Amino acid sequence: MKSEGVSEKKPRLLLIGVGNQYRKDDAAGLIVVRSLKNQAPAFLEIIEESGEGASLMERWREVDGVIMVDAVSSGAPPGTIHRLDARRQSIPTDFFSYSTHAFSVAEAVEMARILDQLPPRMIIYGIEGESFKFGTGLSPALESAVPQVAESILNDVEIMSKETERKQERL
Repeated sequence: MKSEGVSEKKPRLLLIGVGNQYRKDDAAGLIVVRSLKNQAPAFLEIIEESGEGASLMERWREVDGVIMVDAVSSGAPPGTIHRLDARRQSIPTDFFSYSTHAFSVAEAVEMARILDQLPPRMIIYGIEGESFKFGTGLSPALESAVPQVAESILNDVEIMSKETERKQERL
């Protein structure tokens, strides 16, 4: 994806897919980022993480923006897509309740907020899961949500890129 008028200095944007590929719908974040590896702009770093909070905080240090995607469990219908701007709103701690880590995504975001270590832009996508049992393969509702989230992420990347470039031009 290239934009006209884009300067040579590209923003440092990070896309993090969170999940466990052997816990059915918990793999949704991993599958979304894997689907974008061949169509994302070169300046977008794409990584996969288990969701351990300290590791996440280390990963997003010194970047211009982060987009993270993970499966969630909030009671909404399976496949529901949640989009949260972590700079503007708190992350519900029970959202990522299927993490095997006590210090997971929500706790990492809120700790970074307290320590003033959130990146300048941070968008979190949560895809409502149906089954977090051991096994592989997503529920049908999540399979349908994956391309929608991927398209939304590409739109966010373009917006973040332009915002960062405008900010850099003013400096």
